[in-house]
Amino acid sequence: MSECNLFGMLGQVSGSEAGEVFRGFVRGHVRELVCRVLAEEVNQLCGPKHQPTGGDDFRSGNSPGRIQIEGKREEIIRPRVRRRRSDGGSDEVLLRSYQSASDPGELEASILAALKAGVSTREVAGVAGETHGTSRSNVSRLWQNVGHQFVDELRGRELSQTDWLVLMLDGLVLSKDQTAVVAIGIDSAGHKQVLDFELGSSENKEVCQDLLRRVTARGFVCKRRLFAVLDGSDALKNALLEFFPEAVIQRCLVHKERNIKAKLSKRHWGELARLFKRLREVQGAGAAVEVVQELERFLKDKSATAYNSLLEAGSDLTALHQLNVPSTLHRSLLSTNAIESSFRNTRRKLGRVTRFRPETDQASRWMAFSLLEVGKGFRRIAGHNDLGTLMNALQRPSEPTEVPSATKTG
Repeated sequence: MSECNLFGMLGQVSGSEAGEVFRGFVRGHVRELVCRVLAEEVNQLCGPKHQPTGGDDFRSGNSPGRIQIEGKREEIIRPRVRRRRSDGGSDEVLLRSYQSASDPGELEASILAALKAGVSTREVAGVAGETHGTSRSNVSRLWQNVGHQFVDELRGRELSQTDWLVLMLDGLVLSKDQTAVVAIGIDSAGHKQVLDFELGSSENKEVCQDLLRRVTARGFVCKRRLFAVLDGSDALKNALLEFFPEAVIQRCLVHKERNIKAKLSKRHWGELARLFKRLREVQGAGAAVEVVQELERFLKDKSATAYNSLLEAGSDLTALHQLNVPSTLHRSLLSTNAIESSFRNTRRKLGRVTRFRPETDQASRWMAFSLLEVGKGFRRIAGHNDLGTLMNALQRPSEPTEVPSATKTG
């Protein structure tokens, strides 16, 4: 089709059809251009048809081929060249121009973009186009290969060059057979980073140990006592203390309030929420102890199980208050909300997976992809300008105090 014919046809079709007509015209011209380039490469190797060079390379007819144009495969007739061997036989010569034109990279990029946006493997063909390479099996195979790269990227990050201050650990249930324990670190400037994850049947001690062993092997160390925020799991706490015996452990107030609420009559939920809100707002150890004592008095004659649940947390409930840091840090460090929000976003990415297969590495690939995507939206924690106070409070007794203003740069 010539340019004049194109203009005439565009005037005869509707606006919605004009775009497809124009793209078809462009693809046709690109296909012709590729064929010219292929013919030119053959001429360079073998010489013109009417005057061959007489060398080892010679023409060997044509065969059907496919090239990539705008992420779609187009059929062409490609020339073939063979090269004589010393034993009298010959081998196929791969034309560099054909290899470049048929490179599936553009199609694969559009498939991966569709999968990352939430399109299922069954629906990719409708988004990337019904073409060779977009079948469900091909898409699944591509996602599997790329998924291994996500795992390597997440677990290949160097951690030893960062001044780590806080560690958060929590579990995400994927299915009745699989739970992922995730670790998020916060540095002295307030930046969050997903460190790693480990899969297991539950939040058991062995799974937590494997996670912490790999994280520390990659260089996660703390210059002072580590401040850790946990959801209350004994397995997480015991595993953490094996690797960081001096760690200051804060029990997540959101988890604890939720646990107590489940053991309490609905008519008392309002007062419980009010007292926990006060606990999150007060500053200093003395004020925190007063609120905890008020909580004890409130729960003692309401529910024995709720009262015992509060006592079970012990001093971990007010670990941050006991360091006498500014209350501006409470929002970020009195709960695992930083990791819980990551889980909410992770679940959106994992939502289209209907069944995790524990006998494969499927869950690892999806978790790595989801956590890397979530990490792209991380911001510095609220109250990061006051982290210098926390750094000083976490110094070991024999160590000098650090200058708080050091964390305010950057």
